[in-house]
Amino acid sequence: MSTGTKLVIVESPTKAKKIGGYLGKGYTVKASVGHIRDLAQPSQIPASQKAKFGKFGVDVDDGFEPYYVVGNDKKKTVAELKSALKNADELYLATDEDREGEAIAWHLVQTLKPKVPVKRMVFHEITPEAIKASLNKTRDVDSHMVDAQETRRVLDRLYGYELSPVLWRKVGPGLSAGRVQSVATRLIVERERERMAFVAASYWDLTADLSAPGADGQSVDFQARMVSLDGKRLAASKDFGDDGKLTPAGFAGNVLQMDEHQAQALAKTLKAADFEVVSTESKPYRRRPLPPFTTSTLQQAAGNRLSMSSRQTMRAAQGLYENGYITYMRTDSVTLSQEAIAAARSAVEYHYGSSYLADKPKQYATKTAGAQEAHECIRPAGSSFRDPAQLATSLPPDQLKLYTLIWQRTLASQMADATGSTATIKLSADAGKEGPATFQASGTVIEFPGFMKATGWGRPANHGDAGKAKAKGESPDDNAALPPMKQGDVLQASAVEAEGHQTQPPARYTEASLVKTLEAKEIGRPSTYASIISTIIDRGYVYERGRALIPSWLAFAVTKLLETKFPKYVDYEFTADMENGLDQIAHGAETGKEWLTAFYFGSGDGAAKNADQAHQGLQEQVGQLGEIDARAINTIEIGDGLHVRVGRYGPYLEDMEHLDANGNPKRASIPDTMAPDELTVAAGHELIENNAGGPRELGTDPKTGGKVEVRVGRFGPYVSLTLPEAEPSGTADGKDDGGKPSSKSASRSSKKKAEAPKPRMASLFKTMSPDTISLQDALKLLSLPREVGEVEETDSKTGEVSKATVVANNGRYGPYLTKTSTDGKSETRSLTSEDEIFTVDLAKAKELFAQPKYGRGRGRGQAKPPLRELGADPENGKNVTIKDGFYGAYITDGETNRTLPKQYTPESIDPAEAFRLLAEKRAAGPTKRRSRRTTAKKTTAKKTTARKTSTTKKTSTAKKATGAKKATTTRKSAASKTAASSKKA
Repeated sequence: MSTGTKLVIVESPTKAKKIGGYLGKGYTVKASVGHIRDLAQPSQIPASQKAKFGKFGVDVDDGFEPYYVVGNDKKKTVAELKSALKNADELYLATDEDREGEAIAWHLVQTLKPKVPVKRMVFHEITPEAIKASLNKTRDVDSHMVDAQETRRVLDRLYGYELSPVLWRKVGPGLSAGRVQSVATRLIVERERERMAFVAASYWDLTADLSAPGADGQSVDFQARMVSLDGKRLAASKDFGDDGKLTPAGFAGNVLQMDEHQAQALAKTLKAADFEVVSTESKPYRRRPLPPFTTSTLQQAAGNRLSMSSRQTMRAAQGLYENGYITYMRTDSVTLSQEAIAAARSAVEYHYGSSYLADKPKQYATKTAGAQEAHECIRPAGSSFRDPAQLATSLPPDQLKLYTLIWQRTLASQMADATGSTATIKLSADAGKEGPATFQASGTVIEFPGFMKATGWGRPANHGDAGKAKAKGESPDDNAALPPMKQGDVLQASAVEAEGHQTQPPARYTEASLVKTLEAKEIGRPSTYASIISTIIDRGYVYERGRALIPSWLAFAVTKLLETKFPKYVDYEFTADMENGLDQIAHGAETGKEWLTAFYFGSGDGAAKNADQAHQGLQEQVGQLGEIDARAINTIEIGDGLHVRVGRYGPYLEDMEHLDANGNPKRASIPDTMAPDELTVAAGHELIENNAGGPRELGTDPKTGGKVEVRVGRFGPYVSLTLPEAEPSGTADGKDDGGKPSSKSASRSSKKKAEAPKPRMASLFKTMSPDTISLQDALKLLSLPREVGEVEETDSKTGEVSKATVVANNGRYGPYLTKTSTDGKSETRSLTSEDEIFTVDLAKAKELFAQPKYGRGRGRGQAKPPLRELGADPENGKNVTIKDGFYGAYITDGETNRTLPKQYTPESIDPAEAFRLLAEKRAAGPTKRRSRRTTAKKTTAKKTTARKTSTTKKTSTAKKATGAKKATTTRKSAASKTAASSKKA
């Protein structure tokens, strides 16, 4: 009999390996690989439980009891854990210390049903000291935290399963609504609406290039900007509203809005004027370090400074945590332990000297109202911090960059403030009849960089550093100094130039700014932001252009439906209140059952006391929804009779004030690369005029007299040839007095319609545009397939010689050759380009068919050349190209592939952006493919059922008719049974 041991269960294999090495003999460390069970899908619920749990996997009528199942992919894991538990005398649950980790621990207890003592291990970092210390500070599973996490899971199930079907019916199949994802999408859509409504305003000012003697006597150049004229302040961006007009505050502030003519004339006048210093002012400058990282601020900083997505950031942080490099990465806390403060101060003193240390240890307080989860910030793990330089060869590039950022921020939090001085001068110049013009210049001298020494932002600046600072994304004022000047000094301008400006619409959200906004509004949990942003991108609600998040027209339709029919559930305050309610459950101040009852059924015993409470009950609101005008929901007004319709196959533009020949609104396709705010009224009319979505007549086919048109269809642009019809005999319209076709005329019409030749069609090559294609090119396309010639083939067995015809054509998988022999057998080979369809000759065809077949059994020829070469990847040095694949263009370094987002084309994408997309895909790891195990089981089950049915029917048939033939399948059994019955009759 084997000796008892202590079983420790963690979530990930990496974490298990690391902790197992620290614990040594006497401990067996296993991984649950995340959750081992989850809420059942309706299809997973047995027939006996359908009445209770069938709709949600939750019994809403009995305290919201959930129905959990162990997934097929987890059954092997559970079996291994149960087997390991048999030899254990103690069970330690070492899952993460947040709510989700607590819930995983609870599920393990519920599923494994241990008969040995169960202890909950809690640690904030994976170091030998922390792991061993946690063995002596175990506790029970926190039921309140479990209740909060399970309530969150049930809440999300109710929200999604009630609202998503409404989207399926009224917007499109496959869509989803989510408690946080729908609100995040609404934020992005609202920002785009602001940009669409924005009216730009122009304003002008002047800059003067001046110089003055520096402290060393050398001339120092600087620039001053005009701020007022004759006592009136020049208008700036802040003085204009979104309508492009000066705000009332601007009028009240005696603001002057200069135009170009006035500014240019003023520049000429002031070029010869004296600039007199009228005032100087100097103020001390102090900049304090930021607190250590939380989950939210880490995502923001990684996005802004490293251009890492939230998903990429959290994946890299997970790897760092599991391998013992940083503390737990899901936390709202900015608190540092005493051990961490000592380690940070020691590292500062070692790297930068004691002069850069703060006078005393700094401790930071969390300001977020609902802060919870872990008890410490994100910092390097251990009692002494490893330098990033020491890890350069042991960490992947993305993890090394993130660790360096965390290391810098942690050290900076214990460093001295950056100090210096800020000088501001005002100069006056005579503008003649316009009156005195006032110019202003300011600059900051960083005298002691303090914490900036660690973050890499600061050093004592020289006068020429403003441009360098701007290139780094810093404010030039942070390290641009002015020469010493005093009141009464007179300077000369080397140049005075007029500069035009235009107000800018609100900036689109980036992942970093969206995370910041969600946290500020207390919507959701920072630990879930990465998955939320990934979800809205994967669902097609949002796409990225560079770092900007742009909503699709689909997102407009979905948001419109939720805002008009379910306003409470996309309301920012209501969503924040839901999160606060979950916090109350985690603290034991409320129970999940009571909270879910109020959310789903409303206040009271299922009956609302007032209109607001009726609105709070999700079940009641969905039940009383009434009719929804799907057309109105899927219509977004642009203006001047134009609107966007979100259709089954994508969005398109309609002009309701201009109809086509059939009396229908004129339509146009919307380019994938056109963002919603770029679809102005003028741009919309241009699309309609170009007839992007309708036929454009190219001319007449000289051979048939048919009409040749270019069209845009569901699968892209194509040309069509419509042959002329013979003049029909009889009535002109084939209708009776009631306006409906009579039976005889309808019959004749149907016959003629059947006999009428169908239009010939051909897709455009990828190098062709529907706007520029010529009649000659269209006729060449319509002539396909093109016969290349005949080749002789000798049968290897009989020696007979036969001929085969070679044809070039364009198909679904690209250009290809087909060789068809007289006996009907055919063989294909791919061509390298579409243009080769018209140029390939018989010699080249013979060469291709002499080569062996390649690819997925489709007889492909040589590989297609890349669409574009982008150069070496900065992370791994591999050559990056854009290729044309089975599902379209994709970016690849030969190992990692990333589909080219639809907002880019192979020609337009910037190489740096392509490298970023590839790095993000690389960090995300391989895509988990759907297992075929389930399909195989279903197939086996069907076969088993068929065999049972077959056996049963064979027995029955044998009893009824002994002379019937033995059946081998279900269908044959049925036939035998029928035959036997006939004989008996």
